Amino acid sequence: MSSKPSSINMNSRNLWSEDIKDSVDFYNKWFLHFAPIVYRQQRGRAIRMIEEIFNHTNNLTNISADVLRQYPDIFRVLRLATAPPLAKDRVEGLSGVSKNLIKRLEDGELPTRMKPSELTGGLESVAKTLETLLDKDVFSWLVLNTIPSEVEKARAASVLGDRLCSSLADPLIRNEQERRQLDTICKILNQYGYSQVASSSIVSIKNFPRHCYAIHYNVQMNLGADGKVNTPIDLAVKSQYAQEDSLPILIECKSAGDFTNVNKRRKEEATKMQQLKATFGEDISFVLFLCGYFDYGYLEYEAAEGIDWIWEHRAEEILKLGL
Repeated sequence: MSSKPSSINMNSRNLWSEDIKDSVDFYNKWFLHFAPIVYRQQRGRAIRMIEEIFNHTNNLTNISADVLRQYPDIFRVLRLATAPPLAKDRVEGLSGVSKNLIKRLEDGELPTRMKPSELTGGLESVAKTLETLLDKDVFSWLVLNTIPSEVEKARAASVLGDRLCSSLADPLIRNEQERRQLDTICKILNQYGYSQVASSSIVSIKNFPRHCYAIHYNVQMNLGADGKVNTPIDLAVKSQYAQEDSLPILIECKSAGDFTNVNKRRKEEATKMQQLKATFGEDISFVLFLCGYFDYGYLEYEAAEGIDWIWEHRAEEILKLGL
């Protein structure tokens, strides 16, 4: 039996418009329930972090290499305290420091292999960039050269807290979206007797066990002259009816809260599909599990690449994969 199932949604263009509406409604209903809870929790955390930073930096009047060395975790907040708020790579470019230094600071750590003199110079450059660009409209005491009142600090912490809140909450929301989608798929598979196996226990994709599935499964793909690469797939499952030497079905979970972002990233799935075909041939099955804002243009692009999909609001259609 071929591991590649027949078309599920990519050839049902008459259903696309209605499915897009239903998918947006499904996502919005979930988001309105889940996101406010996360944002409230993270806003409280953000305010506490900012209060600590005010203490560490003497109300932002002392941003120095020594302070960053002692409290590297304040970097991710300080880059949002500027006007405009700075992305990580923007700080890197303006400061002229290494990508590794910025990455480690963003993680709240210091590089372990950097020469002391190089580290000091890098921290001094980052500190100078941040200090120069601090948002003086928000932190008005920096212009007036006065000691801020508790009311002024609370007002400034509220503004900066709103900026920081999104950076804290968004990853949690993305992780929850993936967890929800995987839980939905696993629940259906479990109902039909499928067993979850550890990805690390599978010797080769060609030895993937039947009637089983694995989460975050690494697939080794050929890149031609560039060698091979291990690419994580959200979920791999092999039908109970499949031939023993057939390949598993690969499922990628996608959840989006706006139309713009998905159309910027739609080539990622197409590239992955091309690499899979180059490695395993035309019989490979790569399917998307979609929830949220995926418009007609996105669907048309993926269909043209031979990529099919299942909507989360009709998750039971996963059984049409021949499971």
